[in-house]
This record gives sequence, structure tokens and C-alpha cells, in this order.
Amino acid sequence: MDVTTTTSNTEEQANQQERDPESNSLHQPLLKRNRTLSSSPLALVGTKVSYIESLDYEINENDLFKHDWRTRSQAQVLQYVFLKWLLAFLVGLLTGIIATLINLAVENIAGYKLLAVVNYIERKRYMMGFLFMTGVNFILTLIATLLCVFFAPTAAGPGIPEIKAYLNGVDTPNMYGATTMFVKIIGSIGAVAAGLDLGKEGPLVHIGACIASLLGQGGPDNYRIRWKWIRYFNNDRDRRDIITCGASSGVCAAFRAPVGGVLFALEEVATWWRSALLWRTFFSTAVVVVVLRAFMEYCKSGECGLFGEGGLIMFDVSGVAVNYHVVDLIPVTVIGIIGGVLGSLYNYVLHKVLRLYNLINEKGKLAKILLSLSVSLFTSACLYGLPFLASCTPCNPSAVDSECPTTGRMGNFKKFNCPKGHYNDLATLLLTTNDDAVRNIFSTNTPSEYRVFSLVIFFILYCILGLFTFGIAVPSGLFLPIILMGSAYGRLLGMAMGSYTTIDQGLFAVLGAASLMAGSMRMTVSLCVIFLELTNNLLLLPITMLVLLISKSVGDCFNPSIYEIILDLKGLPFLEAHPEPWMRNITVGELADIKPPVVSLSGIEKVGRIVEVLRNTTHNAFAVVDYTLVPTVGQMSEVHGLVLRAHLLLVLKTKWFLQERRRTEEWEVREKFTWVDVAERWGTIEEVAVTKEEMEMYVDLHPLTNTTPYTVVETMSVAKALVQFRQVGLRHMLVLPKYHGPSVPPVVGILTRQDLRAGNILSAFPHLEKSHATKKGR
Repeated sequence: MDVTTTTSNTEEQANQQERDPESNSLHQPLLKRNRTLSSSPLALVGTKVSYIESLDYEINENDLFKHDWRTRSQAQVLQYVFLKWLLAFLVGLLTGIIATLINLAVENIAGYKLLAVVNYIERKRYMMGFLFMTGVNFILTLIATLLCVFFAPTAAGPGIPEIKAYLNGVDTPNMYGATTMFVKIIGSIGAVAAGLDLGKEGPLVHIGACIASLLGQGGPDNYRIRWKWIRYFNNDRDRRDIITCGASSGVCAAFRAPVGGVLFALEEVATWWRSALLWRTFFSTAVVVVVLRAFMEYCKSGECGLFGEGGLIMFDVSGVAVNYHVVDLIPVTVIGIIGGVLGSLYNYVLHKVLRLYNLINEKGKLAKILLSLSVSLFTSACLYGLPFLASCTPCNPSAVDSECPTTGRMGNFKKFNCPKGHYNDLATLLLTTNDDAVRNIFSTNTPSEYRVFSLVIFFILYCILGLFTFGIAVPSGLFLPIILMGSAYGRLLGMAMGSYTTIDQGLFAVLGAASLMAGSMRMTVSLCVIFLELTNNLLLLPITMLVLLISKSVGDCFNPSIYEIILDLKGLPFLEAHPEPWMRNITVGELADIKPPVVSLSGIEKVGRIVEVLRNTTHNAFAVVDYTLVPTVGQMSEVHGLVLRAHLLLVLKTKWFLQERRRTEEWEVREKFTWVDVAERWGTIEEVAVTKEEMEMYVDLHPLTNTTPYTVVETMSVAKALVQFRQVGLRHMLVLPKYHGPSVPPVVGILTRQDLRAGNILSAFPHLEKSHATKKGR
């Protein structure tokens, strides 16, 4: 792990974790504070407490890599590039197919359930309808919860914070396995079809990332394809690019928004970006949208059961005239301010709810199951019972184009318990799938369809459900609950404006949803394009941009985005893009001074020394220093580079030992290893067996050492070092002395991401606490 010491407290916590892996709580920080930069290597991944490490995004320029790079032919380079594009195509294809299957299953399961409920209501068998709906939702929630609790705890939740941390350089164990993916798929179907206030958008992002990871590594861990060219992608750097394609494909599959998916990956989840990656993510999302369109055209023929034009959120207002004047900027500004305030309030309350849920979840697996089932029962009771509070509304006889009332599972004017010629507006919003609820509340040219009372009930209910549903042990997304809450107050404001505005109430609902998403998630560009692709109307672009900018600016005044809050709760060591101002008052040399002395190895080292270092430390990299005796000067040192723990384990496992202390020839190294071998990880020191005779042998570390690690001088500010560390995607940063001499150590220290996190620095330098201002979003 990337920690510099192993304290007794950490060992005790680790031992306790082995006894009860579900015992960690969120109300206590996972990163311990003490007079050192060490911190606990524990974090919540999904709902599972896991040991975390950093990723090796840096290119390891050792002798093997240089030789491989020199000897690659043009054909091999083209083959490598072609395989990257092929993987991007397969990621898009499989994500599109799985997204279609999820929507197909949800629409049919939820659709037939609602048809049966409506049938009971038409026959005045209200109690049977309630029991049937509650029972089906209970079973679906139970299936999703059992899968997450017993088979894949990392599948619970949206998965986006963990993906964001992974692309930032934090390894999240068991996050992208085959079991996690299948549980995510089945769990999403069960949770969404059960009518819970959550969406499948976040899980689709996670599913896309799982598909990308599995393709990149050649399949599940136990059944990997070991083809030579597949193994070229078994490194953190290429895997990061493929997972970025998967995340953008997931957003595209959720909203049918290819450009929005690319921009979501760029704005929200990806830390590192380049033009080649932009093209590949765009290619993946293009494949996704083609697959979705092909399936939807096929399903229009009625071959897909109840799945037809529905199932994917799409609000086409291209035929609606959007007229607005200068006076309309006032309600648009008000929507933006409300979205910012409510979004930050939602983040604050959800933070408290998640802490409360952690206290419940730490009681054990039974507590997690009971919590999920309790939320399911409460949700079912509200969705079925609250429409009885709304009064029936007579159908508008002049609206000849609309069917009123509707008795099926879809439609804007649901009859529910009303007499002939009347409809129940609250049942139209509640007794339906979440996707259809979005379409209904976004509907245009329906100024008198909904009553204020029904919209207020709808808004309050989804505020409560949105807070208490997220955090239970099922796959869940935040997009849809926030869209439903925002659209409710947006439509209410449109009704309040009445004749004072020319903007349709349905468009006010769209603006309300956009404002609350920006106020909670703090995204602007990607959200603007996603809503543009959802509505298919360019005329909405100016006022949508204005709403998003106002909402984000207002929300930033109160607290961070919801994903940043979740990252902090889970204890994932995410590095922010902007350093704190006080970080310019500390140098990296001061950070290195409070760390234990650097553990270094000689260029030609004894096997026994290597084994001792690996057993007694948890470092993942060691400085390689060559010492030479210079007459009249004394012993001089030269930093040869940095050798990774994985490479030392590879040497020990393959028994690449020397009988005498000497430098090896280049052919000796190439005969034993390839560049692909050193790009992979090689287990732990406990898996290595070394005899007593082998302990006295030697290893030449020069061929495996990264001779060009990123280094900084000890006088550099922490702020500047943090920017370099994050932008380059480093795992280790060598701190070198400003002055060199026989009595000066060759390496001052090695910094990792834990050392550069603001909370850890403040714990090590208490005097900075006074100048530490409350963090605000930028």
C-alpha cells in the first residue's frame, strides 16, 4: 500500500477488519489522523470495506520497455492501435446490447405488474391491488438486495464515485469483476422494476466500465485469455483509457446522448484526458446509440412485449415552439437559484442520511436486508395510497388528440379510481415507471393537466424517497430521482407564472430538472448537452445554459458536489484539481522530513535484503541508489531510479539470481522477461519461497529500474507538486535535495497521493488548521 509506516493502530484495525469485513463505519474517518502522513489504507468500495492501493499510470522506462519500443515494427504499432479501436467498438456494442436488455426487462416486469394493479383497481379490489403491488416490489427488492449483500457488495450504489476515484489513480478492488457486473445488471432490473426512487443511469455507467475492464484484461480473473496482444492491455495505463470509454458509453446508453456521454466522462469522471481518447470515447458512444436505435426500431413492431417507444428517457420537443422574451429571464433566474439552494440542501441532508445508514449497515448483513425491504414497503405504500388523496379531474373535451382517460400502464390521463370521463393526475405521476413519470411531467401543451396539490405531494414524496432510497444495498443511480424532484418544482413555478410568461409548463419542468442536477452534481457542459439531446430542441440551449450556470454557482457557495461528498465518506483518497491556497506555504521537503527515512536498495542487491524489505514494509516503490568510492572525496551516491514492488516480486518468483555481484548483460534480461511481464502485478511476498542459499545470492536491479522517474527538488511548494502529481497521473514522486555532497542523502523522500491530501497534511501540521478555510467548489 502507499503508506509509509505501519502503526499498531492500523494493524489492529486491519485485524478487526479480517474478523468482520462489514464493521467499518462512516461516522468515523477511515483515514487516521496522527503526527505522520501515514493513513489507513481502508475505504468503502460499494458497501464493502476494502484495502486500497494506487495505480501505476506512469510509463516505466526501464531497459525492457526501451528495447521493446525500439524493436516494434510499423505493423506491430498499427496492430496495437487497431486493437484499441476494436476494444472501443466492442465496449460500445456490448454496453448498448446490455442497456437494451435492462430496459426490455424493466419495462416488461414493471409494465405487467402495473397492468395487473390497474385491473384490480378497475374491479374495485383496492386491497388486492395494494397487496399484489407491494408483494411484487418486495420480492424484486429482496432479490436485488440479496445479490448485493452476499455475492457482490461492490455492486451496491451507483458506482460513479469509485470510477471517478479509479480514473484519478486509486485502485478499487473487485469493482470491475464479472460477478460485480452480473449482480449490477440483475440488481438494477430488480430495483428499478420494484418502483424504488432510483435510476439505472449510474449502474449503466458502472456496467460499461465493467465491460471495458473485462475486455481489456481478456476476461474474468480466473478465465483470462492469455493471448500476446491482449496481454499488452494488462496495464493500468491502457486499462484507464478503456474504462473511460466504458463510462461514457454507459451515460450514452442511459440517455441516448452520445456527445453528452463523452462530455460527462471529460467533465465529471476522468482526471486525465487527451485527443486520442476523445476520439475513441466518441466512437464508443456512437456505436451505443446505433445499437439502441436499431433495437428500438425492431421493438416498434411489437416483438418486445411492452417495450416499445418507452424504456429510455426521451423527451422530444422538436415540434414545440419555444418563445421567450427578456421578461422570461426572471423566472429562469429564479429556477436557477432554487436549483442551487435545493441541490446543496439535498447534498447536506443526504450526507447525514448516509452516515445514519452506515450505523445501521454496520450491524450486519441482516440489517442491510431489512433496511432495503423497509424502504420498499414504504415506497409501495406511498405510490399506491397517495393517489387516493387527489380528486378526479374531468377530461378536456377539446383535447381531441389525447386519449383521456387512459386505463393502461402508460398515458398522461390515468383513470385510476375515477368515474368515466375523469382522470387522476397524481396517479398519472406515481402509478407508472420512472421513465414514464418523466415523460408525463415533461409533457407540453398540457397547462391544466396537473393541479398544484398533486405536484406539491409529488415533490415532497420524491424528496423523501430520494433521500432515503439512495444508500440501501441495491444498485442505484442519482440522476432520475433528481430529475423527478427538479421537474416538480419547475412545473410548479411555471404554473405560478401563468400568463406572465410564454414558456410552456413542460419546458419549465425541464429547466427545473436541469437546475437541481447542476445544483447537486455541479456539472454544466455535459448536462447542457445531455438535456439538449434529450429534448431535441436547440432553442432551449440559451436558457438551459443560463439555468445551469446559476445553479452551479449558487450550489458552490454552500458545499461540494454530491460525488465529492460520497468520495469523502467512503475514504477514497481522491486528489482534487485545485490545491488549497495554504499549500503554497509548505515545501515537499517539509513533508518528507516528517516521514520515516527512505528505504533504498543498491543497484546490485542481495536477495536477502530484498526479501527483508518486502516483508517489513508496505511501500510499492523503492529508490535504487548506486554508491561509488571517489579518491580524496569519499563515497558518492547516484540515484539510478525507482524499482516497483511488483518487479521485485517478479524477480523472486522467477529466481533470477546471480551467484556473484555483477552487472547483467542486456540479452540475459530479455531472455528471462518481456515488457508485458513487467507491466502486470505479481501477488504478494507471502506467495514467494526463497531458500537460505538463495538469500546469499544477488540481483541486478538496473534493467528493471525506471531510470526516468518524476522528481522534484525539496524546495518546491506542495501546491505545485500536487498539480504535477495529479496531471501526470503519478503514483510516486521522488524528492531530491537541493544541494549534493557526501553527507547529504541522495533521496530526501518519496511522496504518494496520501501524503499530498489536504486532510493528511493538516493532521501532520496542526498550525495550518487555523488558516484552513472551508472547502468550496470551483
